[in-house]
Amino acid sequence: MAGGGGGGVSPLGPAPPMWYHRDLSRAAAEELLARAGRDGSFLVRDSESVNGAYALCVLFQKHVHTYRILPDEEGFLAVQTSQGVQPKRFKTLPELVSLYLQPSQGLVTTLLFPVDREETAVSDDRDYSDGEDEKPPLPPRSASTSTPPGPDTPTESSPAANGLSTISHEYLKGSYALDLEAVKQGACSLPHLNKTLVASCKRLNGEVDKVLSGLEILSKVFDQQSAFMVSKMIQQSVNQGGDQELENLVTKLAILKDLLSSIEKKALKALQDMSLSSPCSPPPFSMRHSKAIPVQAFEVKLDVYLAELTKIGKSQKYTLSVDVEGGRLVVMKKVKDSQEDWTTFTHDKIRQLIKSQRVQNKLGIVFEKEKDKSQRKDFIFASAKKREAFCQLLQLMKNKHSNQDEPDMISIFIGTWNMGSVPSPKSVASWVLCRGLGKTLDEMTVTIPHDLYVFGSQENSVCDREWVESLRAMLKEQTELDYKPIAVQTLWNIKIAVLVKPEHENRISHVGMSSVKTGIANTLGNKGAVGVSFMFNGTSFGFVNCHLTSGNEKIARRNQNYLDILRLLSLGDKQLSSFDISLRFTHLFWLGDLNYRLDMDIQEILNYINRKEFDPLLKVDQLNLEREKNKVFLRFAEEEISFPPTYRYERGSRDTYVWQKQKATGMRTNVPSWCDRILWKSYPETHIVCNSYGCTDDIVTSDHSPVFATFEVGVTSQFVSKKGLPKSSEQAYIEFESIEAIVKTASRTKFFIEFYSTCLEEFKKSYENDSQSSDNVNFLRVGWSNKQLTTLKPLLSEIEYLQDQHLLLTVKSLDGYESYGECVLALKSMIGSTAQQFHTYLSHRGEETGNIRGSMRVRVPSERMGTRERLYEWISVDKDETGGPKGKSTLVSRVGHEYVKPSVVRKQLGELGKVSEEGERNSKEETAARPKQEAPDGDPSICKNSYNNPAYYILEGVPNQSAAALSPELLPSPTSVNPQGAKPPPPSAVARTKPPFVASGPLHTRRPMTGHPVRAISEEGSSEDDGGTAAAGAQGVGVGTTVGSTLNRPPPDFPPPPLPKGALEMVVEAPFPKPRPIYPDLAEVRIPAASPAAPLALGDGFRRGGGGGGVGGGALDDQSCSVLQMAKTLSETEFPGQPPRAPSAPPPLRGQPMGLGLEACRTFPPRNPIPESIAEDMPEEALWGSSSSSLSVGESSVGEWLQRLGLERYEQGLLHNGWDDLEFLSDITEEDLEEAGVHDLAHKRILLESLRQQQQQQQK
Repeated sequence: MAGGGGGGVSPLGPAPPMWYHRDLSRAAAEELLARAGRDGSFLVRDSESVNGAYALCVLFQKHVHTYRILPDEEGFLAVQTSQGVQPKRFKTLPELVSLYLQPSQGLVTTLLFPVDREETAVSDDRDYSDGEDEKPPLPPRSASTSTPPGPDTPTESSPAANGLSTISHEYLKGSYALDLEAVKQGACSLPHLNKTLVASCKRLNGEVDKVLSGLEILSKVFDQQSAFMVSKMIQQSVNQGGDQELENLVTKLAILKDLLSSIEKKALKALQDMSLSSPCSPPPFSMRHSKAIPVQAFEVKLDVYLAELTKIGKSQKYTLSVDVEGGRLVVMKKVKDSQEDWTTFTHDKIRQLIKSQRVQNKLGIVFEKEKDKSQRKDFIFASAKKREAFCQLLQLMKNKHSNQDEPDMISIFIGTWNMGSVPSPKSVASWVLCRGLGKTLDEMTVTIPHDLYVFGSQENSVCDREWVESLRAMLKEQTELDYKPIAVQTLWNIKIAVLVKPEHENRISHVGMSSVKTGIANTLGNKGAVGVSFMFNGTSFGFVNCHLTSGNEKIARRNQNYLDILRLLSLGDKQLSSFDISLRFTHLFWLGDLNYRLDMDIQEILNYINRKEFDPLLKVDQLNLEREKNKVFLRFAEEEISFPPTYRYERGSRDTYVWQKQKATGMRTNVPSWCDRILWKSYPETHIVCNSYGCTDDIVTSDHSPVFATFEVGVTSQFVSKKGLPKSSEQAYIEFESIEAIVKTASRTKFFIEFYSTCLEEFKKSYENDSQSSDNVNFLRVGWSNKQLTTLKPLLSEIEYLQDQHLLLTVKSLDGYESYGECVLALKSMIGSTAQQFHTYLSHRGEETGNIRGSMRVRVPSERMGTRERLYEWISVDKDETGGPKGKSTLVSRVGHEYVKPSVVRKQLGELGKVSEEGERNSKEETAARPKQEAPDGDPSICKNSYNNPAYYILEGVPNQSAAALSPELLPSPTSVNPQGAKPPPPSAVARTKPPFVASGPLHTRRPMTGHPVRAISEEGSSEDDGGTAAAGAQGVGVGTTVGSTLNRPPPDFPPPPLPKGALEMVVEAPFPKPRPIYPDLAEVRIPAASPAAPLALGDGFRRGGGGGGVGGGALDDQSCSVLQMAKTLSETEFPGQPPRAPSAPPPLRGQPMGLGLEACRTFPPRNPIPESIAEDMPEEALWGSSSSSLSVGESSVGEWLQRLGLERYEQGLLHNGWDDLEFLSDITEEDLEEAGVHDLAHKRILLESLRQQQQQQQK
């Protein structure tokens, strides 16, 4: 609650007034006032920017005006006034408000209509422990030794404290007068005060003796000079007392101070002397390495073209043996009966691993044969799991024999388990070894120790010390390593423990712990969260373990639990208090019993589980549904679930779900559900891969099964510049050309931006925005020109340091200094001599509140451009593999903004570790030339005005580029890439939907049952699990492009250029029924005229991907901004003249890739999702009229024909399958195209239509 008023009076008066809303957010306050709708409506809430302050919010002319109410030194309250104006002071809020109920008091309007808070009765939750207990479990009797007292662990006032207070009072009341009398008689001492001090320090004296005794042995070994004094003082403390006791205590404190300040230095010197004079002794057990990893052999087949079989012979079987300890890979081929032909490659001769995206068990290995010469061989493994195990072992071998002092990548195990208030069984090895159901690790790698182990538990009745020791003993048994606990945090029976490999203990710093109660009235700790944060070298990590409200119907309560934890958990850098914890860490992991249930009839659930059909259940999973609505876990990711629900099993078995229980209040139903989950959120352009996600099937003591996940995470070192601090001529700069933001607010105040980063000495602020406009009362567009934005100077100027850094931005108001939205930007994509564009979403308190875009550059001096290849960049994805896997793809991190920049990666296969000067120069030339090539009109003013075009507003689930509305994939750019669309939908998806175009970027899909846009939980459309080809394709480099799947990439360049007039005229002609608007003011919005750009031929315009926005013109932004779901005009405009869509189009299911054109943006939420692309509704001549889209007579090869269509990526596949002559292509079928790697339905249609037109031309 906010601070107290003057003179001890509560600032709220005797009782909180109804217009006072304690924890109401700024956005929620605006919604309440908008709902009230009358000028003069007002409420008071707590300030988000100043503790103990309030915010008075007033509605006037549809705009919300906010006034800060600040307490002064005496606790009086006053509305913040402009400089020089004397504020009016009040003891309580009701007194203050009563004044402003009078007219002409200086506010924008008189306070007229109070908006009261909604009094919600606290429901009596009887389902405290998932229906197991009638009342909440009591907290542990003994407080956790590892839980520091904080705001959630109140410290009781001890009797000792009261006793000391009494002693002091007694002296002042009585003995003080006796000392005064003695002084008057000439005494030089104060015996009664001395006696009082001795009594007060009695406990301190005893504690100091204990500390000195503990340090006595250390002092004798390392500091003989202090040792004599320490021993002497310990003896004196036994023998002496009385008057000498106080003097003795002061002496002991002085010795203790000297000893503590010098012991470490003296111990270090002593150990250094010992190490020089004595032979090397074996390291202590805790520092020894884990047990040696045995040589592992993989049976594979060589993948070759048919034409090469005659040269190679019949045998294609190979054995790949990985010797991690020896640093060798042996490639062995059976030649004849018992003869073998084998070649050994040392770790430094293996240049790169290249995963096939289309064939999940195929891997290319690039070997160095001679100097500057390499050879690639492609192998087919027995399964995708075997391929991943092989890659993991080779990465481990590379890391083990690397000459780098610090790791580039670590492995993290995360486990969550609701123990059901029962001690765990003797062995939970299957949990830590990731054995069981779902996505599990291969047996060859299952015993390799992870660098970090994070264990979250709920309803854990075991005391902390016993729990941690049991975990350490289990890990020691499995790995022979003595893992070190770095943090343990407990809230009642919710616990989190983090253990680290001994070798990494010194790499951990800035450890923080916190907890939040969300039980009844947020005062009980039976529900809530515990969190741990720390730095691993230069990378920040956060881990949250929670137990949310149970009960099938308590969805809103669970959502609120999550938001409370997000806001109140105090973790991470205190400087980042403006940001919620989802933006404070490079990587944030959220685990626990989230208690979200399945909304389906119990018998249907059981039938699906028996058939192991989990997809229909995941579609009704409450957590998935709430994420799709952006209610919780905004931009978090979760690996695909392929294991059965982990709750509610019969204890002692994993064969039966117990879903009914007789309670005093009646029969209670707990349907089987995925209550136990692990999600994560990472900064953009960071490396993270989820290698496993599953549950055990042999731990049966609880009604929940333990859940596990393992991650491969890129980390940065504490960078030390080899060239020292930069001189002024070598200083790197971060410069902004402009920034524009759209924020969801009815306020019309001015704004400024704060910039935070670990690469800055302190946070920086911009000046206030110099442009502001609004087409809708609920949204505001604000802009900053270059002169309003400050230039940032990083602490270090090396590119190797800067490419790992991120910049946090928060948009704050001038009236209340409150944040209206925060975001994070990666500097890696912004490095270069020319400005790069960024575009991402804004969020505040877990809600999406707008979007922000701009232009910036990170200038790095040429002498500081050297960099090196990271271990995780050693594995890439074959950019020529344009297909997708047959089965389900795994969902990997789609967090932050995911963009791809042409200048990010400049490494070619022959130069894996260095950036050559020539490559840098070429890249800069390419970057500089790009705007000229892609933008139809280079006039920057047009680009700025084009933001008024409704097609450019980012909508929920709609790509941000205008070209997307016109299906650029029908005529894609020659350099376009297809990271997510590369994977075809499964056959069932093809049967269920009309042929959709698959955008060259990850697209959101729609759920007909909820009418809300689908969150990033795609099942088939996301291909980043084994390496999206987006970056590789965008760079236009060879297979050695070191961009994998796992970089969390931001959206493409933004803004795109204006739409060609011709293109607009072609599409903007369809009658659409007017939807019911979500916001009442949408009816006022109008579409501005298209920018006066020169018309382009459709083919030409789209071959450039619609201009300045795209990566290679084809990659579309999958990021969205739900606050702009108003469609900003799209949802309210009728487009006459377009033929109506077929009403019988089946709705797409969640997770299927789906093209979304202008009609898909028409309504929000959409009442009838439209699976067809715009192209299907366009007249044929519009699609095929351009000369560039058909096979011309002059074309002489398949390659030229494909290039005309912008589909040259398919050339290799067609030639490989024998389609190398244009004359024979007329006979090709859809099945032939499928075999040649053309899985995209829209692309098949283009190819077949082009061939049909060619045949017609020849017949004429």
